[in-house]
Amino acid sequence: MPENGAIDAIDHRLLALLQEDGRRTYSDMAGIVGLSVAAVKRRVDRLQEVGVITGFTAQIDHAKLGWGVEAFTELRYAGTTGVADIVATASTVPEVQSIFTIAGDPDALVRVRVRDVAHLQQVIDTLRTAGTVTGTKTLLVLGAWNRGAS
Repeated sequence: MPENGAIDAIDHRLLALLQEDGRRTYSDMAGIVGLSVAAVKRRVDRLQEVGVITGFTAQIDHAKLGWGVEAFTELRYAGTTGVADIVATASTVPEVQSIFTIAGDPDALVRVRVRDVAHLQQVIDTLRTAGTVTGTKTLLVLGAWNRGAS
């Protein structure tokens, strides 16, 4: 482990291994990176302590739960709307999974997950009438790929 607390090549490799499989054992990672199990555990603990690793999650197949439609909706707000107000407004809608406030036009991009297209329409109607939204544009997800996701 680097003395100055910097992230080195081994830390990056451990992070990549955990992104591939968050349930990977310390023993497995130790064998791959050539360190002892204790050294790998210390490194992972340190990465958690400094906030590089923020948590471990399960990847869910939402379609198998009946929520197979995903979309991104651009939101445009009145010019006087603050970023905190944008997040507060969109986060009240349970189907909103993520909110990205962005520079330029539009003001925010929200990722929503719904049961079907009719449900999507209801969610968009809810977003359009929330707060100071002045316009929307929705993009339906046909497929997805995520780095580090299996």
